[in-house]
Amino acid sequence: MKTLPLHKQHQALGATFQSCGEWEVPFHYGNPLLEYEAIHQRTGLADLSLRGKILVTGDDRVTWLQNIISNDILPLKPGQGRYSAMMNHKGKILSYFRVFLQPDTLIIEDVGEVGDQTYQTLRKFLLYGTKAKLHNALDSWGLLLVTGPKGPDVLKQAFDMEVGPLQVLDTLTFTLGKIQGFMARTEETGEQDYELFVPIEVLPALWSHLLKTGQQGGLQPVGREALETSRIEGGLARLGPDLNEKIVPPEANLEGIGFSLSKGCYPGQEVVARMDTYGSVKRRMVGLIIEAEDQHVPEAGAKLFSGTREVGWVTSSIYSPLVKKPIAFGFPLRDFTQPHTKLDIEIQGHRFPASVSTLPFTAHQ
Repeated sequence: MKTLPLHKQHQALGATFQSCGEWEVPFHYGNPLLEYEAIHQRTGLADLSLRGKILVTGDDRVTWLQNIISNDILPLKPGQGRYSAMMNHKGKILSYFRVFLQPDTLIIEDVGEVGDQTYQTLRKFLLYGTKAKLHNALDSWGLLLVTGPKGPDVLKQAFDMEVGPLQVLDTLTFTLGKIQGFMARTEETGEQDYELFVPIEVLPALWSHLLKTGQQGGLQPVGREALETSRIEGGLARLGPDLNEKIVPPEANLEGIGFSLSKGCYPGQEVVARMDTYGSVKRRMVGLIIEAEDQHVPEAGAKLFSGTREVGWVTSSIYSPLVKKPIAFGFPLRDFTQPHTKLDIEIQGHRFPASVSTLPFTAHQ
């Protein structure tokens, strides 16, 4: 089991750890509800260093990537970003990530924890003679998340810079003494999310500085439990559990977000174009509110039923402090995706009633 570069710092803060793929990560720091409240009322600080990160350099970096990913990155200006996917020839999702355009580099960040899956997928398309290089920064770059309504105040105090005006996927650089890094406004919890990328050797200093700076404002280290709860309530799909080779991007509601219908050919383009032309999406990602106690949270892959008919499956799920019931993402067939549609979910051999909800769940409050 691999440990994060800040593992000792997490231990010192009383973290309880959980496995995530091949990594051991903080699950919580003693009080998950306090961490959840920090995300939504104050500021949370999380370690996302296990997230896949790739640098693309070379003269052909933009044109090469443009030809193989699902979204159009040619209109981007330095300091801007865009979501995109990589698909196989059947349109199924191989990877889903953010692309950030910098003056001399493209930075790719996975939207989920899948190790070096994206790097291995991309390198298969890097043909001899192409003037582009891939650098796998999974283990050489650290990544911290500052999240919550008071996050911009903490970052202003920490770096003497205004981040509030940043739009989603806008970026800027920052310095702290000898530390030079890259910051992006992202979407991780449904709140104001800012990710800070730095070389791994300066990650401990950045972590300590943010803890110290945010102390008076109620900044709280947050673990995976609070992050997952907030992510699911915020309706944010993640590579791995929700976005994978079972799914085509339109089925995950990524129209206008994760793929382009006008940029020209790329792997899987014909499939998504045909779905757009004929409206032939087979299933859709929806929210599910489950009529059950907090201990009855479905596992990934739990089956969805309409009467005796199996109509789909569950991906991510948690007990929601907001809804005060278990909630989940599900992929039912398109005839069962309208809000308030009644379904059943099979949990540990028993069926529980559930109703389809629009996303995000936070919109209902």
